[in-house]
Amino acid sequence: MHNTKILLPGGAGLVGQNLVARLKERGYGNIVVLDKHRANLAILRQVHPDVTAEYADLAEPGSWRRHFDDAGVVVMLQAQIGGNVYGEFVRNNVDSTRHILAAVRAHATPCLVHISSSVVESVADDYYTNTKKVQERLVLDSGVRCPVLRPTLMFGWFDRKHLGWLSRFMRKVPVFPIPGDGRFMRQPLYVGDFCNIIISCIENRVRDGVYNISGHEKVDYIDIIREIRRATGARTLVAKIPYELFYALLWVWGMFDRNPPFTTQQLAALRARDEFEVIDWPGIFGVPRTLFVEAVHETFNHPTYSKVVLEF
Repeated sequence: MHNTKILLPGGAGLVGQNLVARLKERGYGNIVVLDKHRANLAILRQVHPDVTAEYADLAEPGSWRRHFDDAGVVVMLQAQIGGNVYGEFVRNNVDSTRHILAAVRAHATPCLVHISSSVVESVADDYYTNTKKVQERLVLDSGVRCPVLRPTLMFGWFDRKHLGWLSRFMRKVPVFPIPGDGRFMRQPLYVGDFCNIIISCIENRVRDGVYNISGHEKVDYIDIIREIRRATGARTLVAKIPYELFYALLWVWGMFDRNPPFTTQQLAALRARDEFEVIDWPGIFGVPRTLFVEAVHETFNHPTYSKVVLEF
């Protein structure tokens, strides 16, 4: 197993960087990452110089398909998460999936794991949610047998957009704004646990099934912020502001930032108060879950990985 070539399309992001670290810890050495984010590929090469990390626009045909020739495992990670341009979500969530599935079929890849999202069952109506729904349907209708994993909001090492960005913003401002009362229930999932689930799918040759991988603890947004402040030692004041004002500020920000870390669409999704199914994934996949408080501490206090910051 440890000699198996593991191919990670979209592997320079949050899940991919964490998955590479944990695969190497378990003795895997033949890992190939394909991604079009040059800065984050460079970070991956710096942290893991023994990993093959290649630039590839997966939404277009290209020479990147040669890496499927002898791949034993493909973990489909590519995703457009944030932004204000609908076409980018279509390219990176839908078009790329069509090309990767075609490569998997052409090369008869023995093992595919697809990373979907809990948003496919959300009431939210935004670019990310809608294109992730299309993406998952492409996989399920493809005829390729594979497990489909639907994680909720994730955090951990290399977190560039969610808790990681919040922690960095918190260190820069004297007052940290919270929309409304901040009582927006979330089910945050530690990416370390999620990566161990992926590895369990690989090692146990899980062939099919759709799994809602939700965080087992329900935590309000304002309490997440307070726990980040505690773990990082930040001294910022947490202050509640009216939801409408918060929305307006994000809208103005989005006018000047092509790829903002937090958008009005994501704020609306936060307010949707989705509650996702909690299954016994620790029992199903043999992966112990990490308590939220412990996971936050590990995220921001690891001697090496907590200091690595990815770009948007």
